[in-house]
Amino acid sequence: MLSSRFVTRKSLPALLAAFAALSIPAQTAENRVVLDTMKQELDRNFAALKKNADPPPYYLAYEITEQESWSTGATFGALNNTQHNKARYLDTTLRVGSPMLDNYRRARGERIQFTSGVQVAVDDTPAALKDRMWLETDRVYRSAAERLIKITTNQQVKAADRDPSDDFSSEETYAHFAPIHTMNVDRAAWEKKVRDLSKQFANYPEILTCEVQFVATTDNRYFANSEGTQVQHGRGFARVFVTATAKSKEGIDVSDFESFDAMDQKDLPTDDQIKAMIKRVAEHVVSLLKAPNAEPFVGPAIFSGRASGVFFHEIFGHRIEGHRQKDESEGQTFTKSVGEKVLPEFLSVTFDPTLKRGGGQDLNGWYEYDDEGMPGKPVKSVENGILKAFLMSRSPIQGFDHSNGHGRRQPGLEIVARQSNLVVTSTKSVTDAKLREMLLDEVKKQNKPYGLYFADISGGFTTTGRSGLQAFAVQPVIVYKIYADGRPDELIRGTDIVGTPLASFAKILATSDKPEVFNGYCGAESGSVPVSAISPAILISEIEIQKKDQSQDLPPLLAAPPFVSVGGAK
Repeated sequence: MLSSRFVTRKSLPALLAAFAALSIPAQTAENRVVLDTMKQELDRNFAALKKNADPPPYYLAYEITEQESWSTGATFGALNNTQHNKARYLDTTLRVGSPMLDNYRRARGERIQFTSGVQVAVDDTPAALKDRMWLETDRVYRSAAERLIKITTNQQVKAADRDPSDDFSSEETYAHFAPIHTMNVDRAAWEKKVRDLSKQFANYPEILTCEVQFVATTDNRYFANSEGTQVQHGRGFARVFVTATAKSKEGIDVSDFESFDAMDQKDLPTDDQIKAMIKRVAEHVVSLLKAPNAEPFVGPAIFSGRASGVFFHEIFGHRIEGHRQKDESEGQTFTKSVGEKVLPEFLSVTFDPTLKRGGGQDLNGWYEYDDEGMPGKPVKSVENGILKAFLMSRSPIQGFDHSNGHGRRQPGLEIVARQSNLVVTSTKSVTDAKLREMLLDEVKKQNKPYGLYFADISGGFTTTGRSGLQAFAVQPVIVYKIYADGRPDELIRGTDIVGTPLASFAKILATSDKPEVFNGYCGAESGSVPVSAISPAILISEIEIQKKDQSQDLPPLLAAPPFVSVGGAK
């Protein structure tokens, strides 16, 4: 059962472990010490197990993920932290039995775990790398052989699976040797920059906490398997993140954030643009302190493009991930719906990991090869409202025998089908002004006093298991009431959007003609992976909001100390 979360910012340790970030090519594709070492030890271990082990393996793969990260953040002109991390993680996939039935066969609701993501040497020292691969292969083989016995017995006493598909697909082999990436950051310059920029928050005495943060990391991956595939590739990303929080006199916490992502440092915002981000965030937080609390409401609403991107990621994207279609503990919302209408006919949805830019921004969900050595491929999952395909790893399901390059994981977890860049397109698009006019018409039609506009969003989550509710929640930060009688729009606070997926799909009436991007990280069974969503704004005839859980702690009793900048000047 999935409990997914789509967010823009994680706690710093998790962010540094999971981010892909700023980098430049540093080595030629011919420098393949790591990959060559992996291939040599894989061949040695696989041949020995094939000859001596019972049951013998039929597949073995190694993936080494090398991640380096550097971040710095400042508050009110003072540096909070500067962190640098570099590590390599080894994941081992070993299959015993046959592609038709092996140690990865799922029992109902069971979470399979063989790999450990063990840390290995960051030096290109073949002996040290081989030692860890040897020990991990031995450990994983023992666990896999034991589980195969359990699975074989289980098949004899349990009812047959409704989906009789094989456990592993036959695929082409690939050889891809791209240059790896290394960090290239002017650390002193960025430390000074975040210090100087964060002083701007001192102009807003209502703000309790704030941060201007810069994060850069590299993510290089090396993959080899017993079929002959060898892949070496990397990617880069950088982020500027601005956030602020405050507490109302009633004890209600309010916050806002803005972020900007880029593959290259030269494409990050200028200082003036970051100052504008800080000003918007600060003014939103101050305005939220004065805003009235939201009340439970059901009625028409517009989701901005960023908000609708999260909406589609949560209520649709997770439900077309391939492995969920044959897991009997899952709700299987769309398992039997291929060729049927699942969205309004004016909507299409594509997942495209090959797309580096969209909506005027670099995309966090871009990659060349997935974690099974398969090239990322565009997948037209919905065309004119009709479901066409699922997102696939090398775990087949009925009607879909092959991977389409969406087998993904965070190091240390097992691979499942995951989302990449979600792209929503529409043939029923109108200008923003017309969409607002249509919202007001719907408000009057339903005899409601107002509709809602969800301008920005922090994330969302969903549950897909059949043992729980088939529900989702989206967490907006900037929400306005749009009045039918012409009163000015009114900012409100403390809302969560809730609903059930199938009911919500049918209520989408139209979209805007401007796509927007939400870059973030999605957490699910295979960990945190970078994703993006590109979508126009959408008009929904009916959405439900509920009150957000709030703190009961009051603001500080004492006044904040006067701000004094570096050097003693106020």
